[in-house]
Amino acid sequence: MLNQPLTIERLLRIKKEPLLLELLTDERGLARVISGPDISSPGLVLTGFTERFPSERIQVLGETEVAYLNSLPPARRHEALEVFLSFNLPVVFVTKGQEPPDSLVQLASERGTPIVRSQLKTADFYSRIKPYLEEYFAPSTTMHGSLADVYGVGLLFMGKSGIGKSEAVLDLIERGHRLVADDLVIVSRRGREILIGRGHDLQRHHMEIRGIGIIDVASLFGIRAIRLQKRLEVIVQLEVWDENAHYDRTGLEVQTVDVLGVKVPKVIVPLNPGKNITVIAEVVAMNHLLKYAGVDSAALFDQRLRRHMEGRAEYLEEDYE
Repeated sequence: MLNQPLTIERLLRIKKEPLLLELLTDERGLARVISGPDISSPGLVLTGFTERFPSERIQVLGETEVAYLNSLPPARRHEALEVFLSFNLPVVFVTKGQEPPDSLVQLASERGTPIVRSQLKTADFYSRIKPYLEEYFAPSTTMHGSLADVYGVGLLFMGKSGIGKSEAVLDLIERGHRLVADDLVIVSRRGREILIGRGHDLQRHHMEIRGIGIIDVASLFGIRAIRLQKRLEVIVQLEVWDENAHYDRTGLEVQTVDVLGVKVPKVIVPLNPGKNITVIAEVVAMNHLLKYAGVDSAALFDQRLRRHMEGRAEYLEEDYE
């Protein structure tokens, strides 16, 4: 994970307005750290059943939980809250702008547990905070290369330093495609098989072009020439031409690279004088779109060739001359 620890103070600072948040306790517990993207409602813990309680998660008291606590006699309610707050909870949210149950704020303040109220309905609160948490805690890594959006396909150009990754992407930008990140690409996994690439916040769509220096792509080519993030779909490996090396000439040999547990197709493009890497990159993107639509040109050609050869063999078997 590339992000700094997510404290309650940071969450309040960033999401206070979108989530309509209000801190009900003092600031002593704001240094507590949220360890993951999961959220829970205390449920059975309020009734006294504490086994299998995920106390490390964010806890949410919705209308049902608050109504249940308010239905208890004061002594029983106080006891239930003491059991609930005896765990080292990172934070407790009370949704729908409800008044917290008696003694909740007092007991939480004594234990340094932040109580935060949201004016959002419980369902809306979940739907707004979950994407933020899932993005924040998504498995991430950094990759050295240049990421571009070509015909809606995220192509990550990789290769040795100075081989021409940035220049290739710059040419693509000039042809109407878009830059996502140059040199340092931060890649995070969403769900099981989606990889999202973006640049560093300080980078902001700048590129280093040898002989020229640092350029600002958005200022030179306009806002349409950039994207903040893009799904990584194909890796284009640029290599210096080696006459002794074996290069795929049919497209039947599918190579992949494992990135955060996701298999990403890789295309190796050998470079020699006169090769138009920009057009090749566009073809790589269009071919990927074609495969996504269910059309594998190489496989179809191979099948057609095999059928033709089988038919030719049958013809020769019947030729007695």
